[in-house]
Amino acid sequence: MLEILRKQKTVESIPVDLVFPNPFQPRRVFDEEELFALGESIRENGLIQPVSVRKIKGGFELIAGERRLRASKLIGKQKIEAIVYEISDEDCAVWALIENLQREGLSPFDEAEAMAKLISAWNIPRDEAAKRLGIAASSLSNKLRILKLSEPVRKIILENNLTERHARELLRIEKESDREEVLLEIVKRGLNVPKTEKFISAFLEKEKPKRKPPKYLIKDMRIFINTFEHAVKVMDSAGLCPVSTVTENEESITYSVSVPKAKAFRSAGEMAEKSAAPVLSAFAPSVI
Repeated sequence: MLEILRKQKTVESIPVDLVFPNPFQPRRVFDEEELFALGESIRENGLIQPVSVRKIKGGFELIAGERRLRASKLIGKQKIEAIVYEISDEDCAVWALIENLQREGLSPFDEAEAMAKLISAWNIPRDEAAKRLGIAASSLSNKLRILKLSEPVRKIILENNLTERHARELLRIEKESDREEVLLEIVKRGLNVPKTEKFISAFLEKEKPKRKPPKYLIKDMRIFINTFEHAVKVMDSAGLCPVSTVTENEESITYSVSVPKAKAFRSAGEMAEKSAAPVLSAFAPSVI
């Protein structure tokens, strides 16, 4: 594209009505007072810097010089001085974006939308798009992230001249109503970026859900009940004939088990006899 710009081009005078806007023009907002002032300057001094266009079917497409074209129309000029280039759609889009990036007043949202439009038109990965635009891939990703913000939030940011970094900080808040609430407070307090970061961090900490009472107490109680019931079953299988009862009042739940003495003593005696009986070992000497 630079080779195209370096070539000597002649200035032509072309009809204003045949110059059509660039579809990749990133700037959406034009200050009417500034345009009138520029128009008066063009009326008095002429157009010092011609606009840049390329030839298309039925006329010309503007490459760079939107403000100059609009100001010329405001003062009723029928023709405008222009340099006509032979340039591709892609180069035309890049030129329009870079020309606006190098000027003041382009909003971060206009810039991000223009970049997103270029990436979509090129159908290429972000890394490659960043390379073509001459910026770091991380910078491109950060710029595109702010497009997640809603139109009402964007409007407040633009009306109060907040920065792209303010916008990115707001993305930490997920709920839309919370974003607007926090943003209005940021505007009210006139917070810069570092103070905005701290304010949002404090807000997020405050909004963390309160910890619910742990459920493991109830879960453990069930384990205790199961253990008790299992013990009763084991006692029953051992012939102890246990009787288990559960009583409950407003303050507590009571689990109890009773075993008949006869069963308990008999069982104990049987266990004693078994323990007193000699144990034959495979390694013991035989007796004749």
